[in-house]
Amino acid sequence: MKSFQDCLSTSNSFFLLAGPCAIEGEEMAMRIAEHMVKITEQLGIPFVFKGSFKKANRSRLDSFIGIGDEKALKILQKVGVEFGVPTVTDIHEADDAVKAAEFVDVLQIPAFLVRQTDLIVAAAKTGKYINLKKGQFMSPESMQHAVVKVTDSSNENVWITDRGTMFGYQDLVVDFRGIPVMKAFAPTILDVTHSLQQPNQVSGVTGGRPEMIETMARAGIAAGVDGLFMETHFDTKHAKSDSGNMLPLELMEGLLTRLHKLYQATTAL
Repeated sequence: MKSFQDCLSTSNSFFLLAGPCAIEGEEMAMRIAEHMVKITEQLGIPFVFKGSFKKANRSRLDSFIGIGDEKALKILQKVGVEFGVPTVTDIHEADDAVKAAEFVDVLQIPAFLVRQTDLIVAAAKTGKYINLKKGQFMSPESMQHAVVKVTDSSNENVWITDRGTMFGYQDLVVDFRGIPVMKAFAPTILDVTHSLQQPNQVSGVTGGRPEMIETMARAGIAAGVDGLFMETHFDTKHAKSDSGNMLPLELMEGLLTRLHKLYQATTAL
């Protein structure tokens, strides 16, 4: 397996964090990973496979949480080993940091928890890369303090991911003025699927605007993001988490091909 740095080293592309919202089983994870690895290798896009080993922040008590922590983490590990790519998962409690670090390369701090000092420090002390989701309630400037919590814990491997800011009760917007602000603190990623969510629906099931994914991704590349984050599934209608805002897997190749060309054009300016 290539080193983490080798997997991400390129000056000719953005890097990509992509995969299903949640690990629903081994077959689905391997199927999505195989498809994504094939596309990203053809295009020369550095790729990190994403999957949540558990969902601890669902709107309703009867929502899907996971298939079991260790089972899901072992599937993430298998993806990394078999396809030679880094993997990322989100953690919700300080105790999750050491547990998940045994299986994945990047620990992601969810947006709602990015001010939780104990959680960030525990993640940072594992020595893994840390992806900090910008809180929907936070300014771009305030993310500097979250980054410093990581670096002050003797870990320089930190990214920021913007996933939009709350607009009223049931919508999110991305302020692209924040991209260069956050890039001054750490490499910055745009989450183009979660930023199109429509949370807090009366039904308790989060909605979304997946038809706007390409528009959002294009805007992010034009604004100078270092990476993109997308959730995808081969059967979005029946996905057990975030079905309302994921990109159908069959659309990924065309989208990434166009985005890669756009990135090359913008960086040539």
